[in-house]
Amino acid sequence: MPRLLKEAVDLGTRLMEKALKVVETTLTMKKGRREICKVFDNGKGKEKGAMEKALNVSNVAMLGPFAVVVKLFDTMLGCMVAVVRDRMEWRRWMTRERRRVLGVDLATLNIRGLGDPSNGYSPNMTFVASNAEVLHWNRPESKTLSNMVVLSDEDELEEDPGEVIESAPPQKVGEERQLTGFKKKLLKRGHGWETPNLNDVVTVRCVGTLLDGTTLDESRTFALGQGEVAGLDNGIVTMKKGEVALFTLPGDGDASRDSSSYVQFEVELVSWNTVVDVYKDGGVLKKVMEKGSGHERPSDRDQVLVKYKVVLVDGTVVAETPEGGVEFYIKDGHLFPILPRVIMTMTRGEKAELVVQPQYAFGNKGREAGGGSGLCSIPPNSVLHVNIELTSFKPVINVTGDSKVFKKILKAGEGAFTADEGASVTVSFTAMLEDGTVFEKRGIEETRPLEFITDEEQVITGLDRAVATMKKGERALISIHPDYAFGNVEARHDLAIVPPGSNVVYDIEMINFIKEKAPWELNSKEKIEVAGRKKEEGNVLFKVGNYQQAAKKYESEDGSLGDDEQKQAKALRVSCWLNCAACNLKLNDFSEAIKLCSQVLDVEFCNVKALYRRAQAYIESRDFLLADVDIKKVLELDPQNREVKVIQKKLKQLQADSDRKDAKLYKNMFTRKTKDSTMAIKRLKVEKDETENDEVSRMELDEVADSGVI
Repeated sequence: MPRLLKEAVDLGTRLMEKALKVVETTLTMKKGRREICKVFDNGKGKEKGAMEKALNVSNVAMLGPFAVVVKLFDTMLGCMVAVVRDRMEWRRWMTRERRRVLGVDLATLNIRGLGDPSNGYSPNMTFVASNAEVLHWNRPESKTLSNMVVLSDEDELEEDPGEVIESAPPQKVGEERQLTGFKKKLLKRGHGWETPNLNDVVTVRCVGTLLDGTTLDESRTFALGQGEVAGLDNGIVTMKKGEVALFTLPGDGDASRDSSSYVQFEVELVSWNTVVDVYKDGGVLKKVMEKGSGHERPSDRDQVLVKYKVVLVDGTVVAETPEGGVEFYIKDGHLFPILPRVIMTMTRGEKAELVVQPQYAFGNKGREAGGGSGLCSIPPNSVLHVNIELTSFKPVINVTGDSKVFKKILKAGEGAFTADEGASVTVSFTAMLEDGTVFEKRGIEETRPLEFITDEEQVITGLDRAVATMKKGERALISIHPDYAFGNVEARHDLAIVPPGSNVVYDIEMINFIKEKAPWELNSKEKIEVAGRKKEEGNVLFKVGNYQQAAKKYESEDGSLGDDEQKQAKALRVSCWLNCAACNLKLNDFSEAIKLCSQVLDVEFCNVKALYRRAQAYIESRDFLLADVDIKKVLELDPQNREVKVIQKKLKQLQADSDRKDAKLYKNMFTRKTKDSTMAIKRLKVEKDETENDEVSRMELDEVADSGVI
């Protein structure tokens, strides 16, 4: 992994250096566009496609030089991730093929996921298989990302355990190769790319003769790694489904002996079932009998529909679901504790056989009949065999992250886009209390669907947030806590009253939604029109006191307006910054207000409103000196500005109060120090008197002692 990351970083660094060089030499945006296109022409394959998509070259002329750098940097990171991901895919493929290269002195690799010859990349790589030291890419010199990569022994140690990077080209029909401990001759190609692993249950047709003369010609089903035929397991794990191969094995396990002790088997891999050791200790084995569709697996909050049949070793059925299956939430558990864990490893439609040891079932206590779950009596220390099918599941999403708004998907939507912030949506729903009391219907029984814009606070917060995650055609059940619904107030609706503090449930379907165009899809004129509309919407929200939403409207002007209408764009940008600063003053976010006003002053250094609002923010932040500077500058520009004179008076009052507090504080500090000094002098005087008294006492004792001797 460190080497892969280093290669990705090197690629990203080269891209960034080129981007910076382009920006440095940009005299006009048109010239910048031409230069950047040249940079892209040097990239090939996935890197070029990712960069073109992210940068949107057709609109790059509308971006300023610094915006170009930011976009390129973001693209660079994406390319780095793509390179690492593709390399990891390649290495996993190499691991599956690792046995084919052993014993080959020189091989040519087919690098997967790194481009093709039509894009200027040669897919070949030459290296020495044993103790590989040099790895050379056969690419044209002008299109080389790295002419030479040196692999040391230290690099080899960086690989994951059991993983190697060397491999060989696909084996040809009729070709024989020496692998570890055996030879393999390909007689018929298989299909697909998957191969079985150890512990998987394989079905093979095997023809061969053992050393004792016994002839084999039969179909066999066994678990790989159990030593059915010594050495043959290692050959089968290199085969694909339907493949036929001739394996030559040492009869006594010693590959160094002469050829007379070898045996041969012609093997056809008919099929195999994947076996998963769920807890990695043999306690729960899952054999996949039929693969499911897709790659999505249920999580602990999801509602699943499963069918199962539980039998003992002697064939006694102890539990079985109805014909339609049983539905439950994974987090609630079912049957026995490990069943939810097993279900979370399955995909939709997957069928499997489980072998559950007693410690993961009912242990040494067993289970009595009944218990409300339909189970028959289960003896102590019983091994359970379970046939299970995950029919379907309904994903449950924690929308807000604090477990107060949940969305259970009843019907999946279309496409990949959701009705996120600012989308105009059309929905139908039935709204009800937890006890099923319906209080509102829209788009149901001849009522009109509801239309609103997401993230505009036009509906309750929980519904707004959940709808923003929905796709077109999706149907979901949304459960909303009072904090995201109607709170602790009573809400009156046509069909019923929602009591204070009530949880509410919406059975909702997304009929349609229309997303706004992304900024990079707009030209300069359209951007100005959109920004002007957002500003007007923000003004309306500001007047009604909705400062949070108003600030969002003003912030939506992203500053990427082009050069064509610079004057209009500049005026609009300054106006949005000033209005957003006013919102932040109302929201007590003074640091953000100062930042926005400073941005305005960078563009218009004599803007009175920016100076005035920044002075207000400085005053509230108790930064009186900077506030005084801004106020004086405003009065120089507009001596008759009454609003500024009002805050100047306020500033003087606050400054006087602050000075009095400081004077009192310093006075107390000096008084305390004076008192401390006086007390210290008194203590020294007392200690001195005590010392003198002690000396006198000792002298008197000495005189008494001397007189006694005399």
